[in-house]
Amino acid sequence: MATDDKKLVDPVIIIPGITATSLHDEYPAGYELVWDVVSKNYERVALHPNNLKYEAIEPSRVRAGHIFEVAYKELTEELRYNLKETEDQAVPVYMFGYDWRMPLETAEVELDAFIDEIIERTKLLRHYHESGYGDHPKVNLIGHSMGGMVITGYLARKKTAARVNKVITLATPFRGSFEAVMKIATGTADLGTSPPSSRERETARMTPALYYLLPMFRNGITIDPGVPESLFNPGSWQSSITESIEEFIRLKGLPSQDNHAEAAKIFQSLLTMAEAHGKIIRDFTLDQAGLDGSSWMAVVGVDSKTRLKLNIILNHGHVDFNIDRGDRDNQWKSSDQTLRRLTGDGTVPYEGAIAPFLKEENLICVTPDDYGYWEIQDRALSAIAGFHGILPNMNMLHRLIVRFLKNLDDNRGSTWGRSAPGVVNWNPPLTLTQKP
Repeated sequence: MATDDKKLVDPVIIIPGITATSLHDEYPAGYELVWDVVSKNYERVALHPNNLKYEAIEPSRVRAGHIFEVAYKELTEELRYNLKETEDQAVPVYMFGYDWRMPLETAEVELDAFIDEIIERTKLLRHYHESGYGDHPKVNLIGHSMGGMVITGYLARKKTAARVNKVITLATPFRGSFEAVMKIATGTADLGTSPPSSRERETARMTPALYYLLPMFRNGITIDPGVPESLFNPGSWQSSITESIEEFIRLKGLPSQDNHAEAAKIFQSLLTMAEAHGKIIRDFTLDQAGLDGSSWMAVVGVDSKTRLKLNIILNHGHVDFNIDRGDRDNQWKSSDQTLRRLTGDGTVPYEGAIAPFLKEENLICVTPDDYGYWEIQDRALSAIAGFHGILPNMNMLHRLIVRFLKNLDDNRGSTWGRSAPGVVNWNPPLTLTQKP
């Protein structure tokens, strides 16, 4: 069981979601930003079909840079201010930028090294040295969206050797999102903090991490007889996916005797890697990493219209996705507890946000109404970019995270949450006021 008897809070590392870390090309003198909040160069970030570790346009050397401030600056600054006991006893709060295009295993290895570095840096702080931090050094991890999957994969592989005290996940698609399907199939979806663009289609289909977000649940998915039932089977997808990869190979790849076979091989490989990682998350248990229910706070966004359905049909012998406006819904306010599950945060459906290693009574649900009336800008950003992407900006969540990390009571009633649909005995990892 994880405990935290020290007065000082362990250092904190924030892991962002997909597309929320800038990318720059180090090959040009002085390097060039190729992915940022404003500028998104899809051609420059597209990966090479002959080796998905590198870029399609060479010579280049694209690397991860800073985390987008629009979604994480407020969280970082609030934690740095509110976690410290005194002005001269700062609690380190770091942001971990990673290349969100790559398989999540790559980010997990980098996170492991980053944790070691942060621990060594924290040991050099006088107040941590005097508190005995070096005797049993640990960190706290906060993961937003795909960042929570990176954390889970890291813990599943590192197990009890992971030097982690507490974990907080915000709007993490542990079981996937239909928006990942839409991004791969059509090039448009609500995944990041900016409006989708059709220019993303080819780049998306060659982005390994995106496949890791495919749904692992069956609720809401209907599949015609004769179509494989798993989205990790290439036969469940439109032939246009392989065809566009084939064309990408022709334009960007090295000469091949059979571009179609190469495309099919790439598509299968991307699905296989993602399925294997999904199994790691599905099989993970908290005790494997020396944690328990009091160590993990999972926040789920609800009460936003979200894509909840996927219809895969056979159209004259060809697989097709029947996409309809009615696939998006929000039944959070329904009196029927079963119907209330038909909700989400605008990107991740409730069913996709359920962590396999937690009980539903452990989850903390929040809604857009939980923004304070003074958070006008965040409300506006949520309306434009979606609740999912801006959720880390919520002031109430900042207070909730501070309470969780410092083991504080809430004497002023400034934090709250909602139980998951159908849950009678709500059991979050800290005492909370429950809102209807």
